[in-house]
Amino acid sequence: MTPTSSARIPLSILDLALVNAGSTSARALSDSTEVARVADRLGYHRFWVAEHHNMPSVASTTPPVLMAHIAARTERIKVGSGGIMLPNHAPLVVAEHIAALEALHPGRVDVGIGRAPGSDPATAAALRRSDRLDVDDFPRDLLDLMGLLGDERGEGGLWQRFRATPVASSSPEVVLLGSSGYSAQLAGILGLPFSFAHHFGMGAGLGAAELYRSAFRPSPVLDEPYLIITANVLVADTAEEAAFQAGPGRLMTRLIRSGRFDPLRTPEEAERLLAGGAEAPADPIRSVVTSGRVASTPDVVVTELDDLVEASGAQELMVSTVAHDLDVRVRSFEMLAEAWGI
Repeated sequence: MTPTSSARIPLSILDLALVNAGSTSARALSDSTEVARVADRLGYHRFWVAEHHNMPSVASTTPPVLMAHIAARTERIKVGSGGIMLPNHAPLVVAEHIAALEALHPGRVDVGIGRAPGSDPATAAALRRSDRLDVDDFPRDLLDLMGLLGDERGEGGLWQRFRATPVASSSPEVVLLGSSGYSAQLAGILGLPFSFAHHFGMGAGLGAAELYRSAFRPSPVLDEPYLIITANVLVADTAEEAAFQAGPGRLMTRLIRSGRFDPLRTPEEAERLLAGGAEAPADPIRSVVTSGRVASTPDVVVTELDDLVEASGAQELMVSTVAHDLDVRVRSFEMLAEAWGI
């Protein structure tokens, strides 16, 4: 049975500040800001920005900078990172950035934390100024970051010697991100909210969601599991228009899987390439539960998303909408908000 709008879980947005072919970083960041303002007006719960480096297609390289800009230009919506890639940064530096944002916008700041570098090995090494990347450091660095932001666990952490800000009056929400069982289980063990990157569409299914719930232990910040599930979503007046406008995102996914991070093409060019030009045809869009992707009319999209929520047991849904034109993205978010009941 399809739930009523009042029963539906909160709806949020993940944004990458994608750069169109022939456009600029300035335009991509301006468009992301406008989408955030629209989301704020429509009643979306969160607006998260990603961290990627040295990619021609992504202008979102420094989440705290973009978060500060967006928070200052919105009024209500929570603003966060989806995520900050902790292996790239010293925990104290991240904590200082986020603590400053929390002081400027109390109660509106999230910090989603990821374990992947968000870049190629050479770029990751340049960011860290070291070729060393030890995944065993991640849990300790995460605990240090949590402690510096007010959630102190155990002894011997950085928070016992350093302060991210002199006198904090509130704390941001820390969320662990991931597409694997490792992150899901760590989030559960620490009693943190977990955001499962289902929008990657990697065919791994929803097993991570169950791993998170089975590993969950109540913590000072969370009594019960809180799962955020992500999906690629595009809504339009007709299924044909939605599929056409979703073409650039499907092409980008295909190119990324072959190691290319090209700027976003137009729908016309994407249609030509996906139909048998320079790129092989894309896989058909299957159920969002299995593919992490849906593009159709509002009623079909909401039905699909309801199925995803039921299958995953999520407490929050976060959508990423990839389209070449700003007005297409805005219209998609408007139609989804109305259909979802927010």
